[in-house]
Amino acid sequence: MKLGFGLYRHMLNVDHYRFAKQCGATHIVAHMVDYFNAFSKLGKDANQPIGGKLGWGRTGTVNPYWTVEELYTLKTGIEAQGLELAAIENLDPAIWYDILLDGPRRSEQIEIVQNIIRRMGEVGIPCLGYNFSIAGVYGRVEGPFSRGEAPSVGMNGEVDQDPIPNGMVWNMVYDSHPAKGEISWFSHEELWRRLEAFLQEILPVAEEAGVTLAAHPDDPPVPVLRNTPRLVYQPHMYQRLLDVVPSPSNALEFCLGSLAEMTEGDVHEATETYARQQKIAYIHFRNVRGKVPQYKETFVDDGDIDMIRILRILKEYNFQGVLIPDHTPHMHCDAPWYAGMAYAMGYMKGVLGAVGKSE
Repeated sequence: MKLGFGLYRHMLNVDHYRFAKQCGATHIVAHMVDYFNAFSKLGKDANQPIGGKLGWGRTGTVNPYWTVEELYTLKTGIEAQGLELAAIENLDPAIWYDILLDGPRRSEQIEIVQNIIRRMGEVGIPCLGYNFSIAGVYGRVEGPFSRGEAPSVGMNGEVDQDPIPNGMVWNMVYDSHPAKGEISWFSHEELWRRLEAFLQEILPVAEEAGVTLAAHPDDPPVPVLRNTPRLVYQPHMYQRLLDVVPSPSNALEFCLGSLAEMTEGDVHEATETYARQQKIAYIHFRNVRGKVPQYKETFVDDGDIDMIRILRILKEYNFQGVLIPDHTPHMHCDAPWYAGMAYAMGYMKGVLGAVGKSE
């Protein structure tokens, strides 16, 4: 098992690579999407997306097509600091909104995604994390929810069903002047049909390029959000995703926090199920208390998940992928994000070393 950090676009620089290296990480999961452009204009701290009904910001504000040169620069910049690029997480909604919505530009956007995966393979980037969702990550609130009143996020018992306006998907605006109206309700089976069609066209390209697609579960894992269906909101639904288009390139971006928040199943049993199948690409190693729609994110050692048990399961099935903190409560100091991440990584490094030495 390897340890890494997930870094947002504005963090993809030497200072953050050095911070990761100093904390003991060996790998980076990079977010190329500029989620935070609306926040940065307001001068707000941007350490993970929350956003309201108007979304996080505008899609396509930076190049969403990822040229070979851009990917090569990213990879070599990370390697220059003694780290490895494990994955890129999430596609810009600007280049696949009609794949999600089954709209008129779907065929064109399928070709764009295929070409991005080919470029990743050419550069030697082994994994693309994705979240096949209309509403995306939405509906969480911030507060002093963690130990010592540390700021974190969660849900407060409400599931927002306000419809998504036209021109928005994945909580980002792709069209500033859309037709009036909102995204109409469609069924869960229709969403699964769209996913299956996507995988049928993308996975053969991924196999040829040597790239793994890793699917994130719904966050938050509720059946319906903003009047749109969700795809993987219970642990067993991951199996359907793997089985709908079987492929060595069809794998999981395994978010422990999201899995623990689900109302059915058990996160430890789910970890064993999918680790046994060797279908976990990389892991969001974070902890929570409670389940949707009433949960709070916690420090890694202070939630409902037995993280040491998780590591023992992963060791038993010889998991060789990367664990990242994903996000974590902030700490009361001059550098809240850095302190929270350093705490998480120190814990991870310590318990991973102990589990590795145990019989």
